[in-house]
Amino acid sequence: MEGTRNNSLLRDYQTYLRVEKGLRPLTGEAYLGDLRTFAEFLEGRNGVLLLAVQDDVASFLEHLRTHGIDSRSTARKLSCLRGFYKWLLLDRRIHHDPTVNIESPKAWKVLPKSLAEPEVAEMLERASMAASHPQAKATALRDRAILELLYAGGLRVSEVTTLVTSDLRLDVGRVHVRGKGDKERIVPLGRTAIESIEEYLRQGRPHLERISSARKSTVARASTATLFLSLRGMPLTRQWIWHLVKSANSEASPHRLRHSCATHMVEHGADLRSVQTMLGHADISTTQVYTHLALGRLKEVHRLHHPRATRRIDEAAEQPAHILEELEETA
Repeated sequence: MEGTRNNSLLRDYQTYLRVEKGLRPLTGEAYLGDLRTFAEFLEGRNGVLLLAVQDDVASFLEHLRTHGIDSRSTARKLSCLRGFYKWLLLDRRIHHDPTVNIESPKAWKVLPKSLAEPEVAEMLERASMAASHPQAKATALRDRAILELLYAGGLRVSEVTTLVTSDLRLDVGRVHVRGKGDKERIVPLGRTAIESIEEYLRQGRPHLERISSARKSTVARASTATLFLSLRGMPLTRQWIWHLVKSANSEASPHRLRHSCATHMVEHGADLRSVQTMLGHADISTTQVYTHLALGRLKEVHRLHHPRATRRIDEAAEQPAHILEELEETA
């Protein structure tokens, strides 16, 4: 009985996410997955979603913690519950939000990992060499363009798979991206990425498009506008691109390239608001994590450019101990 009531409620919420919030199917399904996990937890306590109280939510979070779920995943699930119960309040289905006063776990306890600049450069150089070979295939041109785009624009893998040729404005160095919640943004691209995509469009994609046209199916015809095509002339999947990046560098992933893009920009002096806009973060707090990742670069800049920091390092070797102590106090 409890399961039936929960399922009916979740179907209504799924409709709301799709119609009112405009969320993509994959995003909506991720939300529902978290809610189903909570619903199953409640059923074990003979409860239902509509009648959940604060103790149920607190116990659920503790249950996640004791089962080894990291703080980022727990924080995401709590955020999902907040959105769900806010909707129930607005729809007048409940009179009290059980997530009120529930403290969120510390997000980003584990900082996102990025590749070092030389690692990215080496990976892209190998892809470039393969694409520059006199007998380079259409797939080599495509693969280099994808890798360059992931790093140059910091795109999510799902954003890459849904790009169509009309999204490109290479003459002005940018691409039109549809991100989470169908939010649109303009992402600038550098010269190398632009040249890679242009070569793919000239010499690689026409070959893959001919394969698509030869299949003569409705699905194939619908895919002809997709920017990156498979050997069968079909749109690439997220899993396929994940394997592409992994084969280029075993330590890499599409999302790690996105983190690398943001980290390297901040290290080279980009302001957080610009990085936030480029990556499509809804909240600046998400972008602020890159200030922690760039801390090493910040220390180096301080050492090189702050007069007191420079003086202390340069003079440390030749100053007596009591002079060094005075410098420590006045710096």
